[in-house]
Amino acid sequence: MDTENTPCSCCAGSRADLEKTIKPEKQTEKIEQSQQIKYKEKMIHLTGGEFLMGTEDNEGFPADGEGPIRKVTVAPYYIDTYAVTNEEFSAFVKDTGYITESEKYGWSFVFYKFISQNVEKRAKQLPQTPWWYAVEEAYWYQPEGPDSNIDDRMDHPVIQVSWNDALAFCKWAGKRLPTEAEWEYAARGGLEQKLFPWGDELTPNGEHYCNIWQGDFPKENTEADGYIGTAPAKSFPANRYGLYNVAGNVWEWCADWFTKTPDLSQVVNPVGPKTGQSKVMRGGSYLCHQSYCNRYRVAARSSNTIDSATGNLGFRCVVDA
Repeated sequence: MDTENTPCSCCAGSRADLEKTIKPEKQTEKIEQSQQIKYKEKMIHLTGGEFLMGTEDNEGFPADGEGPIRKVTVAPYYIDTYAVTNEEFSAFVKDTGYITESEKYGWSFVFYKFISQNVEKRAKQLPQTPWWYAVEEAYWYQPEGPDSNIDDRMDHPVIQVSWNDALAFCKWAGKRLPTEAEWEYAARGGLEQKLFPWGDELTPNGEHYCNIWQGDFPKENTEADGYIGTAPAKSFPANRYGLYNVAGNVWEWCADWFTKTPDLSQVVNPVGPKTGQSKVMRGGSYLCHQSYCNRYRVAARSSNTIDSATGNLGFRCVVDA
């Protein structure tokens, strides 16, 4: 196996971790790129410019390709201030009849604490990361399996969506996925080389600024921040650019193929490698914890295969200015 670009399954389960995964038939309905931008009211305009991307801080994971620190320039663009919600994804599915990859596979990854006893009997546990279960009939509308739904979570980020699913939504909405550089520029909110979107202290004045794990992972979550799973997409203080939850809550898909050795010659609007095995994820999730995966830092990164979907993975969109 090529370990250079292998996804980190501790952050989010990958279909590549299950040997007998069978690829379903390709999506039959083709989503055309819309010329009309949907949900434009939730977007803000960023002027772009030069910033210091990446980190060489001791808090980081050098093996993830977080460094070196390099000067990068991005062009002006618009970005969603919060992740795509269940309500927005519901409208997309209702309008297009789109069937997600989790539905076609017939299963998706769910964190073990969210699985009922009946569902657990038929679920498959990942040996390397036993907190992840492959749950039959888990998909965006019933993200924890057949005895769950999102009726009281319409303002939460949509989860259980693959990179391909996110791309389809973007086309329908007249948008696209952000490049990794655009995502980090926006997430930093104009602050230079800070650990988090708000500064270097995780809980300023004892207040929680993001939805991550508190307690003993993966055994006990004290829910000190108010949530054990996803939080509403507009939770916690926004960063200086007005973006919500760019640390914790759900991982967010980016457009780039993942590599641990960034091309340092790409200094203006970098787009990453031309090919790869997995796509970049940024921001961390409600499962991140200092003891095992402090990837809720603004420079942290991970990846997953384009057909993978989990209970802690969503996305936000951008539009060219």
